[in-house]
Amino acid sequence: MKPAPFRYADPRALDEALALLSEDGAKVLAGGQSLLPLLSMRLAAPAVLVDINRVPGLDAIEVDDTGVRVGALVRHSTLLADEGAARVQPLLARATANVAHPAIRNRGTTVGSIAHADPSGEMTSVLALTDGTVTVASAAGTEVLGWRDFFVGPLETSIPGGAVVTSAFFPALPQRSGTAFAEIARRKGDYAVCGAGVVVTLDGDRRVESARASYVSVGLTPEVHDLTDAVAGAPVEQADWAAAGELARTLVDPDTDIHASADYRRLLVGVLTERTLASAAAEAVAGATRE
Repeated sequence: MKPAPFRYADPRALDEALALLSEDGAKVLAGGQSLLPLLSMRLAAPAVLVDINRVPGLDAIEVDDTGVRVGALVRHSTLLADEGAARVQPLLARATANVAHPAIRNRGTTVGSIAHADPSGEMTSVLALTDGTVTVASAAGTEVLGWRDFFVGPLETSIPGGAVVTSAFFPALPQRSGTAFAEIARRKGDYAVCGAGVVVTLDGDRRVESARASYVSVGLTPEVHDLTDAVAGAPVEQADWAAAGELARTLVDPDTDIHASADYRRLLVGVLTERTLASAAAEAVAGATRE
C-alpha cells in the first residue's frame, strides 16, 4: 500500500515546527523507522508531516555524572557508539545493540522510539528501568515528564497535539551496581518475543541491596518490577537468582498474540530474569572490586 496524501513541511527552527504541529492532523517525522511503515499500511494518515531533521540543537548527546541526555535527532547508531554514554549508563548501549537491524539503527532515533511508545521497544523499557524523563516542548513552553506520566498505553503517550519530545534523560547508574540486557526473538533483528533489562545494586559488604527489572513485549506499557525481596541481604555469591525469576513470573501479566502465548512469555520472563540478574551481579562485583 501507499500512504494517504499528506503535506510535507521541513521547518528550520523549533518554534516553526511547533507552529506547524499545532495544525489539525500534524505528525512529527524524525527517523521515520516506526512512522513510515504505519503510513504505508494507512494505520496513520496525518494531514501534515513535520520533518524536524533540519531543526538545530536536537542532535546532541550530553553526558555528565548525573546521567545522559539524548536529543530528539540522535540516531540509535550514534548513541550505541558513544563511549561516554555507555560508561555513565551501560544499559543504553546494551539495549540499543538489540534494536532491529544496523540499517534501521543508522536512521532511527532513540527519542523517536520512546515517543512511539511501542511496548516491544527496547528504549521504552530502558527509560523506565533507569527512572528517566522526557522533555516536551509546546507553544505553552517546556515541560519535563517522568516516564510514568508519559506512557499512557500501547503506542500512546500523554503529550498533546502540537507538542514534540525534544530529549530524553537517563540517570547515571548508581555506585556498586551492574546491568544486563537480553532478549529472545524469532530472528535476529525481529521484534522481541520477550526481553529483560535489569539493575543489581550491592551494599558495602557485597550483599544484594536491590534488584530491579523491566521487560520488552510483556506489558501494554513499560513496567518496572522490584525483585529485591527474593534476594535482599544475601551475599552476592549466594543470591538465589532463580527465586527472583520465579518472583518476576508472578508479577508480569503478558498477553497472547500471534508471536507467543502468555504462558510462553511468562516462562521467558523467568529464564531471562535469572540469567540477566546473575550477569548484572557479576558486573557489580567487578565494579566494586575496582573502587
